[in-house]
Amino acid sequence: MKRHRLLAAILATITILAGCGLEKDVGSTDEIPGPGAEEIHGDAKENHSDTAQGTERNEETVAKAALPQELAQIPEEYFEESEYPGTLVELEYDTYESMTYEEREQTLHKRAIVYLPYGYSEEEKYNVLYLMHGGWSDETTYLGIPDRPAVFKNVLDNGIADGEICPMIVVCPTYNNTRPDDSGDYSLALRLTDNYHRELAGDLIPAVEGTYSTYAKDTTVEGICASRDHRAFAGFSMGSVATWRTFQYCLDEFRYFMPSSGSLTSDGEYMASMVRDSGHTWDDFFIFAASGTDDFAYASFRYQIEAMVEVSDGTFRYADNEGEGNLYFLEQAGGTHSGEYAMEYFYNGLRWIWQP
Repeated sequence: MKRHRLLAAILATITILAGCGLEKDVGSTDEIPGPGAEEIHGDAKENHSDTAQGTERNEETVAKAALPQELAQIPEEYFEESEYPGTLVELEYDTYESMTYEEREQTLHKRAIVYLPYGYSEEEKYNVLYLMHGGWSDETTYLGIPDRPAVFKNVLDNGIADGEICPMIVVCPTYNNTRPDDSGDYSLALRLTDNYHRELAGDLIPAVEGTYSTYAKDTTVEGICASRDHRAFAGFSMGSVATWRTFQYCLDEFRYFMPSSGSLTSDGEYMASMVRDSGHTWDDFFIFAASGTDDFAYASFRYQIEAMVEVSDGTFRYADNEGEGNLYFLEQAGGTHSGEYAMEYFYNGLRWIWQP
């Protein structure tokens, strides 16, 4: 009963909707899925030629642990306050209006919510997860604010304290532009998530990693790109769309991507062209994707994953570990489009990422 009350409170405060498909091929909840899940899991594509040019991955820093075979529920005690709490900080920074970003005519003063793990020290280096909200939401949705933390902060605190999650910095930004409710306008949100990479790479990452201790030696373009193995982007619903867009534009800055219940296209070749155009190779990134079978975004999301696996040149290789592949998908039977399942997907990804 305690967990049910907590989840009711979560669902009352986390409204994460929209974001099922766009631009190249608008996703439809009525699309017929391609090959069954058993074909994805049982027919991982054979490795193909590795002739494409890309950055050399750092074998000492990429995750070695295998992802789980099924999604684990968050332990109910993780929703309670931890004896070893991390700290929430409001980080303010300047950026530019999204539609005219390159002209830099209108400066925007924005805020991100930053989670620092228990025992955070400037003497240590930390991996960084950038966690984007969905529709009708903002930077406070997942973690709350310093005076009023959200329950997902407790999940981070307890998971780190138990060794389930590696100590890391978590950054919750927003793609909201000139209005705090921009994310409630579906078509506008699609445009803003497509534009967001400029603010992310040009303003947010330097603000965060120039303030806190990370693996970036400095916040020059070179310093940020050199530390990409220690950076991840995740999101649910429209936050998942933002994650795919980050994959499209920011492979130089990010190695890990955790999209859930929000697709970009049903064209696997289009997704593969993003990798080819970036100059990266199959072993320069890893995507952990998740969705629920009763989620209205499930069909189009799964269809995109299947289309990516079917690309014949080996750009996407299905596997539960980085040694053999770069794409993995888990689904939750009965999972719906809700904050409860969004947290479950993040929790499962965080139990794996950067683990030895």
